[in-house]
Order: sequence, then C-alpha cells, then structure tokens
Amino acid sequence: MKKAKTNPTRKDFLVFGSPRIEEPEIGEVVDTLRSGWLSTGPKVAGFEKSFREYIGSKYAMALHSCTAGLHLAMIVSGLGPGDEIITTPMTFAATANVIIHIGARPVFVDIDKHTMNIDPALIEKSITKRTKAIIPVHFAGRPCNMDAIMSIAKKHRLLVISDAAHAIEAIYKKKKVGAIGDITVFSFYVTKNVCTGEGGMVTTNNKEWAEKIQMYGLHGMSKGAWHRYSDKGFKHYQVIFPGYKYNMMDIQASLGIHQLKRINKYHKIREKIWQKYDGAFEELPFILPVPAEKDTVHARHLYTPLLDIKKAGMTRDVFQQALYEENIGTGIHFVALHLHPYYANTFGYKRGDFPNAEFVSDRTISLPLSAKLTEEDTDDVINAVKKILA
Repeated sequence: MKKAKTNPTRKDFLVFGSPRIEEPEIGEVVDTLRSGWLSTGPKVAGFEKSFREYIGSKYAMALHSCTAGLHLAMIVSGLGPGDEIITTPMTFAATANVIIHIGARPVFVDIDKHTMNIDPALIEKSITKRTKAIIPVHFAGRPCNMDAIMSIAKKHRLLVISDAAHAIEAIYKKKKVGAIGDITVFSFYVTKNVCTGEGGMVTTNNKEWAEKIQMYGLHGMSKGAWHRYSDKGFKHYQVIFPGYKYNMMDIQASLGIHQLKRINKYHKIREKIWQKYDGAFEELPFILPVPAEKDTVHARHLYTPLLDIKKAGMTRDVFQQALYEENIGTGIHFVALHLHPYYANTFGYKRGDFPNAEFVSDRTISLPLSAKLTEEDTDDVINAVKKILA
C-alpha cells in the first residue's frame, strides 16, 4: 500500500474491526493464568452454558474456531464424499473449504442483491439426487429467509447447517438464528461481535451430535475427558473417534464470558453508529444496506454499502485505497468465492455464473463498525468518505 497522505483525515490509523476489551475480561484471563488451568476446563463449560441460554438451544459446544465448528457439524451429521452441499458464493472461504475437506462438493447459489443472502427462490433449481444439505450464511448479521429455506429442506429431506459467524444477536421471527435449523455455527474471531481472539461455538438440539462434537473436538476422546486431571481423581480416557484438536481454551472462554454479558449493550452502540452512517451517506454515490426485514433483528456485524461506481467515478478498490490514505481501515466482505482461482479452476465456475454476487463483490466495502469506536472515530470515517466522494 502507498504511504498515507501528508494531510489525512486522521492522524492515527483507525484499525478496522478492532475489538473492545474491558477490565473484566483482562481480570478473568489473569485469574485463569494464575489458576494453572489454561486449556479446556471449567471456564469453557461456563461459557457454553451461558451461550446456550442466550441462544435458546439445548446444547452449545465451544471450539477454537467457527471453521472447526462447520467441519465437525458436517462430520457428525453424516455428510461426506460424493455429497453436494448448497451454499452462497458471498461468504468467507471457510464455508466452502470445509465442504471440500469432507470430500463433498460446494454448489453455489446466487444471492438476493438487496439482502446479500442466498436467494431461496434459486435453491431448488440446484438440488440433485446428491444434494444432502444447505448452508445459509447470515451475511453481515442479517437473518436469511429461514421459513423458505426450512420448507425447501423439509421437502427434499436436506440438513440445514447455518453459518452464523456474523449473526450472534440475529433474530428471525422471535427466534435466535442459533435455534433454527439442525446445527448453527458461530465465530468469536477478533473482529466479531463477541470476541475471544480465536474461537467458535456450535448450537443444536440433537444430543447425539452434541456429544460427538464434544468428543471429535478433543482428539475423539470419551466425553468429559478434560476432568481426568481435576481434583476429583485421575480418570483414564478412551479414544472413541479419530478426532481433531479443535478445543477452546479457558483463556479464550475468559474473554467470552464477559463479552457475552455485554452483547446487548454493544449491539445498541453498533446500531447507533449504523443509523449515523445511514444519515450521513444518503446523498452520496452509495447503495446503502436495506433495512432489516419485518420480524427480524439484524446483528449489525458489518456495515457494507455498495459503491455506485459510475456516479463515484472510481472503482471500489480505488475508493478503498483513498480511505487508507485518509488513515481509515476498511474490509472487503467478500470477493465472491467463485471468482477465486481455486474454485474457478476446480469446479469450472466463471464470471457471469452468479451475477448478483458479482455485482456486490465488485462494489462492496465494509466501513468500521465496532463497539470500541468513539464519536470522533465515526466522525472521521464520515468525513473521510465525504472528502473522497464529494
């Protein structure tokens, strides 16, 4: 990247997605370090309990990433080689990569240009005798049309594994998205609304899947194996499955316990910033995010306006570089997956296959949206955008 201009909007660079970490998390991590129990232990169990109560699911299993959660969700639900799994090209690579890891094939379906979520009207056209599951991605925190998706899944006997990496707070018709479908997976990555640095959670109402995820996530060892070094006495473990090293540590859970307590407070802060952006940008060459649908709650994870390239007189990449030179950090969510070399070369996807995803992919930019932002920070973002586009 080029060096910032000599008179940028901000003196210091505004890092995109920087998390808000407060003293209770710091104190909890210190307590964990002093306890000597750093890996999977009582604080992970406490975080899981709080999360399942928040979501309204029977089970919640903490892992070291959302990617790990998606992987294990597919394994325990019986998906594997030769299967086809329908999802959206407007997502992070992990959604498709885990499908490939189990030997299955990702089948992309175009999005609704306005919601940026998978278009249910197009799903049935892509179903074949090999289709076994649908992975809706609740993009930017906006709930997908779950009534339509669940209806299609029921009709064709398909699993629904929701990628809710962006959507912890999201509600669809009075239910958290984590309590809809067969399995839902969340992310606690550093930029997410609840942050543990790295981390993820799987929610489900299926007891068998929940127990298997817990075991697969820690080398396939028997349930409750982390108790073997506790003060209750040593217990031998048994390896039940050829599992993975996907467990969350108590150090991570120490952050999550307190982040989850402030989730509604942080959501209100991001909502306020969102509305401020909408008001400031309505006259600029942007296509602003559409309002949340009736009977839904948007998690407000990403603020993703689309640049009107013709009116702005510049490409999205030029606009992003100009913001960088004003010391404003941004993100791109996402370059559509079918345009990346691996998926294009492996599955024969090409530009023109998913025009709505491509439209968004070419124009989208994610502006800073975090509970850590101050009034001055948001003013700087607004002023920098206006300076470039005016």
